[in-house]
Amino acid sequence: MGRERKNNDHDITLKGRRQLDITGVKQVESFDNEEFLLETVMGFLSVRGQNLHMKNLNVEQGIVSIEGKVFDLVYLEQGQQDKSKGFFGKLFK
Repeated sequence: MGRERKNNDHDITLKGRRQLDITGVKQVESFDNEEFLLETVMGFLSVRGQNLHMKNLNVEQGIVSIEGKVFDLVYLEQGQQDKSKGFFGKLFK
């Protein structure tokens, strides 16, 4: 029962714009040193910045920790995008 509740929680903690901890992550879709695309229990989340790297990944608990300079965090709404483009089409407009 406690595990089920953890999987439905989604929290973001940003410390000094340099360390980002995210819970409720279902999977990491893609990442590089400037952008991470994460599927969370609350939808797709894009994290953009500079010199980004994954410090911690725990798939079982749905926890991701990212270090680097964070510029922005954006949730991508499924209903607002052109279905033929997909998530990556929206990101690279």
